Amino acid sequence: MTDLGAELHEEDQAEPRADAVPTRGFGLGLAVLGAIGLAAAFALTVDKIRLLEDPTFKPSCDLNPVLSCGSVMVTDQASAFGFPNSLLGLVGFSVVVTVGVLLASGARLPSWVLVGLAGGASLGLALVHWLAFQSLYRIGALCPWCLVVWSVTIPIAVWSVLVALRTTTRSRVVDALWSVRYLLVLGWYLLVVVLALVRFWDYWSTLV
Repeated sequence: MTDLGAELHEEDQAEPRADAVPTRGFGLGLAVLGAIGLAAAFALTVDKIRLLEDPTFKPSCDLNPVLSCGSVMVTDQASAFGFPNSLLGLVGFSVVVTVGVLLASGARLPSWVLVGLAGGASLGLALVHWLAFQSLYRIGALCPWCLVVWSVTIPIAVWSVLVALRTTTRSRVVDALWSVRYLLVLGWYLLVVVLALVRFWDYWSTLV
């Protein structure tokens, strides 16, 4: 009986709770956010190629001295690994869309796929924050397409990590964070907006 009880206990621990299994809604959200990020990464890649072909090329997202893709694209930070950062976005967001479509279709993916997605999204989030710091305090300009990438990477990473944790562990803290996942992302957005407002207030104030 002791051995049987231990086996049942192990199975219970290994089997995720029904409410922790990723839903079709989560998959649909991943697919939509990933598609938006993929479109932004594609636009950045196209503009980067055109800029390499013609140094005088002005991207359509050069809106003003602060919101300027061109000012960011020519910096070393835009090719942090020796090639345009947007190429990472093309690969990463393609994976996100694929996983999202599978989940939205009702597929039951193994936990290692969700953990891998969470790990990759976390690395993407770290890169986004490094680029945000560079844009705000080193380059002194914001790339509109990059802002789109940032805005979708945050919820993808936060929600993917929480889903991975909920399907592999049993934690009230994780469940509590999941219940306020939208507020977490909203707070993250507000922090970025406040930092951008403060950093470029001298310019924004001239528009008021």
